[in-house]
Amino acid sequence: MPQNAFHPGRPWLDLDGEPINAHGGGVLFHGGQYYWYGEARPRGPSNQDARIGVSCYRSEDLYHWKSLGIALKVVEDESHPLVSGCKIERPKVIYNAKTGKFVMWWHHDRKGWGHAGALAGVAVSDSPQGPFTFVEVLQPNGRMFRDCTVFMDVDGAAYLVFASDANANLVFCRLDDTFTKPTGIQCTQFHGRYMEAPCVFHHEGRYYFLGSDCTGWAPNEARSAVAPALFADWKELGNPCLGEGSETTFGAQSTFVLPVAGKPGRFIFMADRWVPEDLAASTYVWLPIEFRKVPGREAPRPFIRWADSWSL
Repeated sequence: MPQNAFHPGRPWLDLDGEPINAHGGGVLFHGGQYYWYGEARPRGPSNQDARIGVSCYRSEDLYHWKSLGIALKVVEDESHPLVSGCKIERPKVIYNAKTGKFVMWWHHDRKGWGHAGALAGVAVSDSPQGPFTFVEVLQPNGRMFRDCTVFMDVDGAAYLVFASDANANLVFCRLDDTFTKPTGIQCTQFHGRYMEAPCVFHHEGRYYFLGSDCTGWAPNEARSAVAPALFADWKELGNPCLGEGSETTFGAQSTFVLPVAGKPGRFIFMADRWVPEDLAASTYVWLPIEFRKVPGREAPRPFIRWADSWSL
């Protein structure tokens, strides 16, 4: 197999020969390097709570990743929101050029609460690899906050996109100039559609959404949508996956859409193939996104097809 290639669903080792442990994560490109953040899960039977924190890996080519350790650590202080046993899920990091800070957002729940709290967590760092300093947990504008992503628009404004209202709806919320606080500028989208695992990206003047249904840890058929603006009406486009396994998103669930630096129009669909009884054993499904013009539709549709091995 070529060394510089992706092998979706297969174990992926870092440069130290250890399995990459960055689940439900996202990737930031900064200073010519890619930084991959995700849930660090302990090996063995999983209770699905946070016991380690958020990991960080660095790469120049997206194929080979160096572990930089734990960027945000859980603590042993029972009075602290980050106490071991809380929930830290789907961490995403964005860089604020005005403040020089790296800002991490994630779905948070307090220890022992299950998913009843539906909070957002935020932390900041002077370095992409951390350590990140905890800021607070909150419900943006009083809204329930579950599966989430962070999106920077072409004008430099940053947005939280998150499942709310017991997962029934998605909220798009603009962040303030520091990227650490929500503003009152927000809208509710996909009313009653029960979307999880949201991903948002911009391509050729349009905004695209990829996500999933709500079926717990079991994989389901992916969803896609397009809009002329974030706060405009989104038009659903159906399942973006093609071929065998498309009805379960190839056994995986979306987590992030990664724009490939220096290659306009090239995007990687990032997904997790969850193993709920041993979350550290979950693998990663990275596949290229292609766009195809469909008769009768103004906007080209994004499509994802399976490949046992592929390269940029």
